[in-house]
Order: sequence, then structure tokens, then C-alpha cells
Amino acid sequence: MTDPSSLDPSSVDLSALPRDFAWGVATSAYQIEGAVDEDGRAPSIWDTFARTPGAIDGGDTGDVACDHYHRWPEDIALMQELGVDSYRFSLAWPRIVPGGDGPVNAAGLDFYDRLVDALLEAGITPNATLYHWDLPQALQDRGGWPERATAEHFAAYASVVAERLGDRVPHWATLNEPLCSAWIGHLEGRMAPGLTDLTAAVRASYHLLLGHGLAAQAIRAAAPRAQVGIVNNLSPVEAASDRPEDVAAALRVDGHTNRWWLDPLHGLGFPADMREVYGVDLPERAGDLATIAQPLDWLGLNYYFPAVVADDPTGPAPFAHQVYRPEVPHTGMDWEIDASGIESLLLRLTEEYGARRLYVTENGSAYPDVVRADGTIDDVERTRYLGEHLAACARAARRGAPLAGYYAWSLLDNFEWAYGYDKRFGLVHVDYETQRRTVKGSGRRYADLVRAHRHRTARAA
Repeated sequence: MTDPSSLDPSSVDLSALPRDFAWGVATSAYQIEGAVDEDGRAPSIWDTFARTPGAIDGGDTGDVACDHYHRWPEDIALMQELGVDSYRFSLAWPRIVPGGDGPVNAAGLDFYDRLVDALLEAGITPNATLYHWDLPQALQDRGGWPERATAEHFAAYASVVAERLGDRVPHWATLNEPLCSAWIGHLEGRMAPGLTDLTAAVRASYHLLLGHGLAAQAIRAAAPRAQVGIVNNLSPVEAASDRPEDVAAALRVDGHTNRWWLDPLHGLGFPADMREVYGVDLPERAGDLATIAQPLDWLGLNYYFPAVVADDPTGPAPFAHQVYRPEVPHTGMDWEIDASGIESLLLRLTEEYGARRLYVTENGSAYPDVVRADGTIDDVERTRYLGEHLAACARAARRGAPLAGYYAWSLLDNFEWAYGYDKRFGLVHVDYETQRRTVKGSGRRYADLVRAHRHRTARAA
């Protein structure tokens, strides 16, 4: 039975959040859109990877997903029901420039044009992400992110999109979680394109960040008032013991997960210790580091779990493995739950990297939802997770983090990459057979928290 206190908006202290705090939800194109072969869209690396035997649990694909391509008006209505004022979504590169470069698909741009107009009409600010892992397969066939040309094609795609939508979309993210694209997709092989090649992974990481810098320049050239940022998934890292080997492993994992991405973005270059760990020459050219370190209008944090690690000299770089601690609460993904991690990361970004404007661009939890006989979903664990992490965000704001908004992951249950449709993160339940949407208890709770914060700040004005 639900703990009544966990549903009371006043039980979560959000008083430190600013009056103009952005309350949002997030999704990504391949996870929700479906319609993978409609209106000129070409295959992405995820269409290809999903058809690789054994790659996706249950043999699932994103072919239909949540059918958002056809049901987006219903999904905007759900956002209105939740009371959010911002929507973070990604655009599908293979829907807009199917070949990766070359001709632009007018029907693809038209889809996002309609979506943006409808969001604005509903009073919801669009926050667009250019790349959430769905590289056009045509570019992968020519080498993908390990090749410099892909970064250049990405900037051209960014220019096309910003020229069309930049008059109405104020917030732009270049990349979502480049760590996943580079390390999980090219080193670990658990995401598209499914490679296990350290050299390819390091080169991909470099060109992803170069693509970010080039795309930031392209967006600003097309839409000078655009607010441009990037989204990284970060974790606080802790050694599993005080053994010197584990302490050294924690430093490497921090470099692999956090510093490799944050340092070059902030003009500090690629960490020397990690260059030594990888032992791969970077494909550097004069001026690249300055391009990568384009000024950021905002920085996005995706947070899900902390990393507790031990030395693992026989494993792949960074030669460490995450330790499972059964005594610690876990989500349905077997990820540790530690709300203090989001607070510490927000403060680290503020104090160590001088972030001027921060957004939590993703935060959420997967659990096996139970649909009751009356059709409702009382997802108590997700509701508790949401409240604890929002309270931690407010504590970070009270301690000086310039936190400007929070985006719950996710609006909808969706295609959860290699996990297929088994893992559900949504504030809204999706019956994949019928595509029926049902707001969960956590979604009602989120709406209550949004309402309570607005009410408090309105009274204080």
C-alpha cells in the first residue's frame, strides 16, 4: 500500500528551486516515434543493430515503439495533463537527412515543424536534442563516428535543422550521452553499432565532441539567440575498498565516465592520465580543442546511479568493474539508488567546472509496473525515487548550483535500447498492443509537485 506521506507534495522541500524553474519530461526519437520506413526516413544504426540476432532482449525493435509519429497530439495532451512547461525530445537525423549528408527530406522536417508549433500552442517550450544515438546507417557504412567526416556531416545537419526550427526552439542540445555512443557502442558492443574496438571507440569519442563543437557553431550561425548545450550522463565514483588498486581504479573510472567528456568541453583538453590508459593516439588537428570548447549556454546532467568500482586488470579499459552491493536498494535495472549522487554531481559541475546554468536533462527509474484491475498503476517505488531525487536537486540549488530545470525520464514507457520493451521508465504507461496511454501514480505525483512549486513561488512573488 502506498505510504501517504510519499504522495504529499509538501513532504518534498522544493523551496530552493527558482521561480522560473523549468518542469519537463524527456523522450528520444528512436525510442518512441516508430514509423521507421515512412515519409522518406532511412535506416539508422539502431534499425540495423535491432535486427542483429541476440542484440535486443525479446528480439524487439523500434519499428513501432510508441507510435509517436502518428500519436503526437495525444502525447502533447498528456504533457498538458502533467502540467509540464518544457519538453525535451530528439530529432531523427535519418528522418531529416536520410543519407547522413546530401538531400534534405522535406517530410521529415515538416514532422518536427508541426510538433514544435503544437507544443508552443500548448504552452510547452520545445527543447531539441540533435543526436540521441540514431546515426544514419549510410554514414556508418562509410566509417561512422570514428571518421572525422561524420562530425562535419553532423554540423551540416545541425545547420539544416536550426535554419528551419531556430526561430521557435530556444534550447538546443547537440549530443545526448556521447559516452554511450562511444564506449557502450564501440568498446563494449552492447549498443549500436555493436563494436568492441578500443581504437574505434577513442576515435569516436573524439569526433563526437568535435561534432558537438561544430554543431554548436552551426546552430548559433543559423539561430543567433539559441541557447546551446550538451547532455552528459555522469556518475559519482567510489572505490569498493581502500586497497590502492581499487582507489586507482576509481580514478580511472572517473576519467572514463566523467572527466574524458567534461574536461575538453571546458577548455582543459583530454585528460593525460586517460590518454595513457587508452594508449590510442587522438586524431587531433590544430584548432580542434578550441572548437570542442565552444562556450556553453547550459550544461545537461543525466543521472541514474553511482559507480562503486574495483580494479579489474584483465578487463577492457578502464580496467575496472562495477561492484554489486546487495544491501543497497536497486531499481528494476539493477542500478543502485542514491539520490545524494545527483546533488554531488550538480555541485561538482558548479564548483569544479564553473557551470553557469544547469539542467537535469534525464533522471528516472525502471520498475516492473502492475496494472490493477481498474486499469490504474500505483508505482510506489518510482514515485519515491522521483521525490527523493527532486529533493536532492533542491538541496544542490540551496548550496549554490545554478539549477534551472528538471526533465523526468521518461514521459512514456518506450523501447529501452538493448532491453527492448521489458524495462519501463515512463510516468505514463503504454500498452504496446493497443498503444493505450495511462498516467501512472508517479505521473500524478510529478504533476502535484509541479503544481505545489508553482503555487509556492506565486505566493512568494
